[in-house]
Amino acid sequence: MSKEITKPQQFCKVQTQWADDESAQFNQEQKDLLASLYEGEISKLSQGKIVTGRVIKADNDGVLVDIGFKSYGLIPPYEFSKLDLQKITPGSDIEVMLEDLENVDGNVSLSYEQAKAMRAWDTIMKLFEEGKPVEGIVTHKVKGGLSVDIGIPAFLPGSQVDLQRVADFDQFVGQPITAYIIKVNKKRGNVIISRRKFLNELRSESRKKILGTLSENQIIQGIVKNITNYGVFIDIGGVDGLLHITDMTWGRIAHPSELVRIGDKITVKVLSFDKDNEKISLGMKQLTENPWDKVAEGLTLGSKVKGKISSITDYGFFVEIQKGVEGLVHISEISWTDRIDNLHKHFKPGDEIEAVIVSIDKDNRRMSLSIKQLQDNPWKQVSDRFKVGQIVKGPITNITDFGVFIQLMPGIDGLVHISDLSWTEHIAHPADVFKRGQEVEAVILGIDEQNKRVSLGIKQLTPDPWATIELSYPVGSTVEGEVSKIINFGAFVKLPNGIEGLVHISELSDQNVEKVEDVLKVGQKRQFRVIKISKEDHKLGLSLKTNDFVPEKTKEKTSSAPKRGPVKTKSEEMAAKPKSLLQIELEKHAARQKTAADEQANEDKE
Repeated sequence: MSKEITKPQQFCKVQTQWADDESAQFNQEQKDLLASLYEGEISKLSQGKIVTGRVIKADNDGVLVDIGFKSYGLIPPYEFSKLDLQKITPGSDIEVMLEDLENVDGNVSLSYEQAKAMRAWDTIMKLFEEGKPVEGIVTHKVKGGLSVDIGIPAFLPGSQVDLQRVADFDQFVGQPITAYIIKVNKKRGNVIISRRKFLNELRSESRKKILGTLSENQIIQGIVKNITNYGVFIDIGGVDGLLHITDMTWGRIAHPSELVRIGDKITVKVLSFDKDNEKISLGMKQLTENPWDKVAEGLTLGSKVKGKISSITDYGFFVEIQKGVEGLVHISEISWTDRIDNLHKHFKPGDEIEAVIVSIDKDNRRMSLSIKQLQDNPWKQVSDRFKVGQIVKGPITNITDFGVFIQLMPGIDGLVHISDLSWTEHIAHPADVFKRGQEVEAVILGIDEQNKRVSLGIKQLTPDPWATIELSYPVGSTVEGEVSKIINFGAFVKLPNGIEGLVHISELSDQNVEKVEDVLKVGQKRQFRVIKISKEDHKLGLSLKTNDFVPEKTKEKTSSAPKRGPVKTKSEEMAAKPKSLLQIELEKHAARQKTAADEQANEDKE
């Protein structure tokens, strides 16, 4: 900004003449008048007083004010809010506090902020004592609430901003509000206000009017105040009514927010009204006719219908076949053969589908639909095409830890349980032996059409080697075997026909053995003697001992009922119980000791 320069020719020359006569002297009366006028003006401009001045200009440097003194006062801009500055114009009047008639720079020192605070405190204390509300402007957010200009900064706690919890305080910044003063500390300059208290008072007056005129079946308008999972709270003029989710639409919705939003103005019907407890139930769907009353006569059991998926749940999905009329397709009614665990992978809301009506209840507004019944049940063909004992071949469709699934026909799988994979192999997991897509043969062991199950077996393709174990490896015979696995108490040995037998650590040598690895190694082939056979338990006992062997009788399963004999003693019952391998070995050792003693006695006699 350029400055105006005063040129010498702009000055004028003034001639002064001082009179020496007595006419220039003031008499006493004039002196007294001048003194009184001076004292009167000075008393008005005393330090600490509030005076009214005229705004000369207002800019970024501040507000220049004329209070009728010899110089102007400049008030710094930080003492004014944005709203204050918008109201101030050159020529307008303004109240200021006179801090100093003449500061170090020879200028008048003024303060708008102190004058405003002094006036405000008078008003605040008066309103607080009389219990009246105060008006102010929200200036900005602070920790825990809002700062409100009511002449001085006042604190509005977040819990006192509205009747309901407020998540976004920014919406109030710059807005005028009315609130009650709930706490004042003039010494510290603190004022706490409550807008909630003021709104509650207004609400209470409005509630009385509404409750006096409200009646059932009355149609009214309200504003959506809050949305929950179970419904919507509607403000109907100071009173809250509940619009339950089941009363929002004749159709089905997952959440009320699908139809309304907070702040929406909607029309509702009063369903019930409890004046004593001030509970109001509202309905929105009741404003229209029940579509189930007009369900077409063509919607009967077995008829085919088309519609769009309106919502998906864990147990099925709902299909809207008419406006407000929905049917449920249960997850079990989607496919005859496919195992569907996650409906969201196969369907989505809005998909159009065709289904068959399997049940309908117009009174309770319920309808069950089925997709799979659009086609014939393939399980009805299973009993016709397959028989127990039949050998089938197909690809492996799935492998689990309990077995493998083999496809018999499109949509029909049979299960080979892990126990039916091999007579002799110990399979930890089917995936160690089989792969998806691999073609395999199996024998049908059973068909359960009702439960949709087909049991298969792979090991049944070959004879059970345990059925002829006594002929192949009789007790006492010697057989070659390969050590397949070593454990703490012995070793497993695989025989030529695939059967595995166990040689206990006590049967490894005539001498005491501490570790199995000292005698046998995995993969090593040795000659073993068969000492025990149990066809029923699929167990075969082997031995490496070279001393005399006393064979055990092979266990046989008898179907005849036991003969009733005399009551056995406790010692006889214990003797009749199955003996452990350790007991057998101890008895053998005792027998050998007795034989050796008898032979020594005979030699002594001779």
